[in-house]
Amino acid sequence: MKHYLLKELDRREFLRFCGLLASMLGLSDLYIPKIASAIEKASRRPSVVWLHFASDTGCTESVIKATYPSAAELVLDILSIDYHETIMAAAGTQSEEILKRSIEEGGYFLIVEGGVPTKRGYGMIGRRDMMDILKEASEKAKAIIAIGACATYGGVPGARPNPAGIKGVGEYLGRQVVNLPGCPVNPEWVIATIVHNLLFGRLPELDRYGRPKMIYGTRIHDNCPRRAHFDQGVFVEEFGSEEAWERKCLYKMGCKGPNTFSNCPLVRWNDKISWCVQTGYGCTGCTEPGWPDAFSPFRAALPGVAIPIFKGVENTADKIGATLGVATAAGIGIHFVASALKGRTKGKKEGGEE
Repeated sequence: MKHYLLKELDRREFLRFCGLLASMLGLSDLYIPKIASAIEKASRRPSVVWLHFASDTGCTESVIKATYPSAAELVLDILSIDYHETIMAAAGTQSEEILKRSIEEGGYFLIVEGGVPTKRGYGMIGRRDMMDILKEASEKAKAIIAIGACATYGGVPGARPNPAGIKGVGEYLGRQVVNLPGCPVNPEWVIATIVHNLLFGRLPELDRYGRPKMIYGTRIHDNCPRRAHFDQGVFVEEFGSEEAWERKCLYKMGCKGPNTFSNCPLVRWNDKISWCVQTGYGCTGCTEPGWPDAFSPFRAALPGVAIPIFKGVENTADKIGATLGVATAAGIGIHFVASALKGRTKGKKEGGEE
């Protein structure tokens, strides 16, 4: 699909773009004209100062490789990214002067990618500690948006033993920020958050972890295309097996979908082509606080997750033995026949215990 700058789009393509944003914001199609108006009437593109701290720049890679909207649309039509170390032409002293001027003008969205090293000398830019740069940049910011698992809760750089004392942006600043966790962040999450501010004059409603509810309000498990296999107790127990090729449930292979909140199955990555579970590997829980430590080892199943069709019986995934039964789904009266699980509980003793 060929992509154009927003100013080159015909009206139909522009409204299609606004429709995608409406979907991301959890709004009906009735809001499409309002979103279009908010973008068209903006006196200037929202100013963005994008800081890079302790991370692998994966979130930037995710954003600049987006196809709809494209990186060109993001940079030239939607946002005014005034400072961004990876994509800006300036370097060295010139780039630091741009950052200083942007901070002095104020009124920008401060986007932070990467965790904050809180020990002197562990993370520096232009001979200055990252934490000092963050404090300065946060003072005149219109809003602070932490993107990716590292910036929100510490992520991989903040995992044990964490010698740099890395913290998430909000924790370090001691104030509420908008958290967009994920490894990496989805570019649509960033755009939807900023457009919400343009449309309503405020940032989206946040959950107790600082995440927009419109993005992180549902469990991955509830929208997973493999959910039906979970409900029937049919699991992959070995990569490369017949069950794996048939795309059965990955819960026993360590999928953290039942304990992870995000709309990943709906927005997906790489031009909406795929996401983690679709590739054949389970969700690792990267949008949750405490990741990765709290979800390690990634290949270990979460304990005590009940399987719906066996309701009323001790039937967690790690307890199911060789069973063939008929159950009625609660509330809807649909009868399921549980598939014979013999051969899928290899190495289990009677009662399902190791």
